[in-house]
Amino acid sequence: RIQFTPDLMPGDIVGSDVVHESDTGEKHLDFQKGPIFTHILLADEINRATPKTQSALLEAMQERSVTVGTTTHQLQPPFFVLATQNPLEMEGTYPLPEAQLDRFFYKLKITYPEPHHMHEIMDRTTRREEPEAGMVLDRDQILVMRDTARSVPIARAVQDYAIRLTLATHPDTPHANPMTKQYVRFGASPRGTQTLVIGGKVNALLNGRVHVSCEDIRAFMLPALRHRVLLNFEGEAERIDTDTILEAIMKDTPEPSE
Repeated sequence: RIQFTPDLMPGDIVGSDVVHESDTGEKHLDFQKGPIFTHILLADEINRATPKTQSALLEAMQERSVTVGTTTHQLQPPFFVLATQNPLEMEGTYPLPEAQLDRFFYKLKITYPEPHHMHEIMDRTTRREEPEAGMVLDRDQILVMRDTARSVPIARAVQDYAIRLTLATHPDTPHANPMTKQYVRFGASPRGTQTLVIGGKVNALLNGRVHVSCEDIRAFMLPALRHRVLLNFEGEAERIDTDTILEAIMKDTPEPSE
């Protein structure tokens, strides 16, 4: 876990070269790995850091590597980035650039806990015994599960459906939805379609099927595309929620015929 703050520097995340001196007085540079060299990285309140520091994650999230100076260091798979943004206290924050937002698979909206969830929180945090986290899956099992999910077949027609849903978020395409034309400045990138397809494959497996349906594509369309759709001035002025646009697209985009 990295707490992002305005004074956090890129070197604090990826690491840096440190000068070491041997017993003989000879000096040499040694790379000191930063906290990004892990399997699961939590970037807490990521929008509190400057854009320069935020961009330190770009190469790691896309290439699974870190370059310091002229040396590239590979990150061991699986590598997974979670990031949080506090919806309150927005003073002194820096919005994430579109290129970095696009690298996040999903954007989840965390609402206030339901009463039964509150009971669970109280039970875990206010008693004498504190719960301890244990390993559920090891690294090799996770990699096998990832390969299994990617191996799920998808019909050409269903893949075309995912592509048409993505194109419907672009105001300048023939597939554009009326709400898209009115409120959207830029639509989702090809990464959005990749997310729909991969998420659909996972959803199919979770429901005991070995093929992807249109229902699987729609199942996680909101978290997959809500951060990839950028509103225009009119959309910002009217405080349009991108989820509303995406729901209209799902409703108006026909499934492939048999």
